[in-house]
Formats: sequence, structure tokens, C-alpha cells
Amino acid sequence: MNAAAPRHFLDLWKLEARELRLILEDAKARKAARLGWPKGRPDADRPAEGRTLAMIFEKNSTRTRFSFDAAMRQLGGDVIISTATDMQLGRGETIEDTARVLSRMVDAVMLRSNSHADVERLAGAASVPVINGLSDKSHPCQIIADLQAYEERCGPVEGKTLAWVGDGNNVCSTFIHAAPLFGFELRIASPAKYPPNDADLARAADLQGRILVTEDPHEAVDGADCVITDTWVSMGDTDRDDRLAALAPYQVDEALMARAKPGAVFMHDLPAHRGEEVTGEVLDGPRSLAWDEAENRIHAQKSILAWCFGAL
Repeated sequence: MNAAAPRHFLDLWKLEARELRLILEDAKARKAARLGWPKGRPDADRPAEGRTLAMIFEKNSTRTRFSFDAAMRQLGGDVIISTATDMQLGRGETIEDTARVLSRMVDAVMLRSNSHADVERLAGAASVPVINGLSDKSHPCQIIADLQAYEERCGPVEGKTLAWVGDGNNVCSTFIHAAPLFGFELRIASPAKYPPNDADLARAADLQGRILVTEDPHEAVDGADCVITDTWVSMGDTDRDDRLAALAPYQVDEALMARAKPGAVFMHDLPAHRGEEVTGEVLDGPRSLAWDEAENRIHAQKSILAWCFGAL
């Protein structure tokens, strides 16, 4: 009999809404259970005990690297960390061969990749779970952490209105994936030069997602429960000057936040560039969830790993 197919975590839209809700609620519970504990102490259930996670980085990382390392240790497991250039992968070994080898050495693989196609190729050849730690197309682990931070402060996200302001990038794409599955309305304000992905919008429409796309940040933010942005220039972008010029009207400042609902919160997945996509007054102010989002990367990824290992 063939072994069960591994549980990969590549894109939110590939999972059922109930699975995503299970992961999110487990993340909240794991965080609450650790209140006051030292950060190196394993969780009581240790669902990754005896397991090893391989972490491969094609891009520089702070939050993804530290949070996955801490997450696996808190689950009772261990990690092996490498950059792609440290491996034969950087000298021409195929992704498929790398996947087959690592599947015999570790229990799961997390890849932070330049190309979403590479993440999918790795998962296609691996016999252990593969987790998308970030690609050019999506950032699913981040959005679980973001929604955890939102619900901790504001309650259930279902029925709420979230406004994305800025580049229609990979993080924006993942909020599009999440909207119909978690039941929130998403409004996206982006310049015509940097719009959200058409395929993501079409998929969300097929799932009856409530998504508005506009070039007007005021239209997106008016009456919203949450305002979200991201850096305007990501690693690998070569059009910095064009981006800064096109995105300048999309800066999140106090005047824009004032158009949202009273009590609306602000989210940013970091790193942030104060004075570009957001002012320091907003990012460092009382409505900002940025630091909760960053902390929650540990807890969200613990629950993603537990799900991948069949412990949820």
C-alpha cells in the first residue's frame, strides 16, 4: 500500500476553510498556553519530537528564519538551515533530485524561494511536507500570523472589511486567497502599474469572494476595519525609482487612517520603510499590529507544522 501523500502548505487557496480555521485556532491556543514561559521551553504536547525540519533560503530573512527555527524547537523538534548557494542546488542539481534526497534525511522542508514554480516542483517530488516560506506569488504563513493578530485584537475577521493599500504583490495575493475562505471583504487600492494578480482575483470570484479593486486609496480605506500595506520595493525589484513614484500617493499616514472606522487597526508584515509606504506615526502608534504579527509568525508556523505532521 502506498504511503499517504504528504500535507504540503503552499498556498492558502489549496486548503479548505475548515483546515485554515483549525490552524488559526490552534495558533491562538498554543500562544495562550505559553504565556509567561521562557521562549526556549517546548510546548507540552511536543508534536514534532524526533522530527527535523530543513530550511532552505534563496532570499535573506529575519522573521521567517528565526520564527521557523523557534517554532520547530518549541514543538520539540530540530532544524537544519542552509542557503541554496551552500547546497548542490546552487551548482545545478535539480530541484527534484534535491527533494528526493532531503525526503530521506528530514521530516519536512521549508523553502523561501525566488520562484513559486520552484516551490511547487519541490513539493511535487518530495515525499515529506513542503512549506512555502515565501515566494514571488504568495506568503501563506504570514497571512495566518496576520489574521491571528487581527482576531486577538478585534475578534472574528468574518464579515469585516480589510483594506490593502499599495503594491499588488505576493502578500496582497495571499490576502486575496484568504478573503473567501475566512469570510472577510477585501478592498485593494493599487496603481495601475502594480495591480493585484488577475488569476488570484478570478479564483476568489469563483469562491464568491467580496473583493473590490480600485486605484483610489480613499475608496479602499473608507469605513474599513483594518488597513494593510507592505514595502514598495522588495528584494529583487530593479525598478525602485518607478515604484516610489507610482506608489507615493498610497502612503498610509494618519490622514488616511482617519478615513477608516474608529478603532481600525493597521497591519504591516515588515520590514518597513518609515516615510515610504507608512509613516512612523502609524507604524509605531497604538493601532499598529506589526509587532504582534511578527511574534505570531512563531505560533502560526507551529500550527502549520503540526498540521503538516498530522497532529491537527
